This record gives sequence, structure tokens and C-alpha cells, in this order.
Amino acid sequence: MTPDGRYLVVRGRLWRRSDPLLTEEQRQQAVNALMDARRAVAAAKRADDDTALAAARAAVQAAKEALGERGPVWWDDDEPDLTRHPARTTPYAEWWASVAGSD
Repeated sequence: MTPDGRYLVVRGRLWRRSDPLLTEEQRQQAVNALMDARRAVAAAKRADDDTALAAARAAVQAAKEALGERGPVWWDDDEPDLTRHPARTTPYAEWWASVAGSD
């Protein structure tokens, strides 16, 4: 996790964390919705159902937005969303170099 708690780093890329201001109940509801939506994506793919696939992907997007992982950022200091950026090319580069080298 980045020092400011905004991102996780997976394979060198930044991924936005869930909004820490969500209550445990809100977070769990959104996680449950996300898991249901991901199962629906898989089922739609197996069924080769494009309409169901589009609906399931929209449900994934809605759940990710509810978690704060997509859509408007959950922080309020006007810093940009760096999701998917390589950590080494962001303001976190120095921090990332120090932790990536310690593995």
C-alpha cells in the first residue's frame, strides 16, 4: 500500500484501494455485489449471451464505484487518479524503488 493509503501496487502498477470511509457494512455489501456481478460475467460468457454480459459488466462497474475503486476519487485534495500507472513513473517512484528493492 502506498504511504498515503490510496493505492495497492500489483505487478508494479497502482490500483486504487476501496474508500476507507465506508462502513464495514457498506464495504461488505459492495463486495458481495461485486462477487455476484463477477459470477454473472462468467455465466454470461459461458452462455455466449452478449446482453447478459453487458448487464453483468455494468454491475461490476457499479460495485467498483460503490467501493470507491472506480469513478470519482474518494480523496479531496485534487490529486489525480493514478490507477494503472506504473508506480515507478508517478510521484510514488522513490517510495516504490525503496520497497520494490527490499523484496
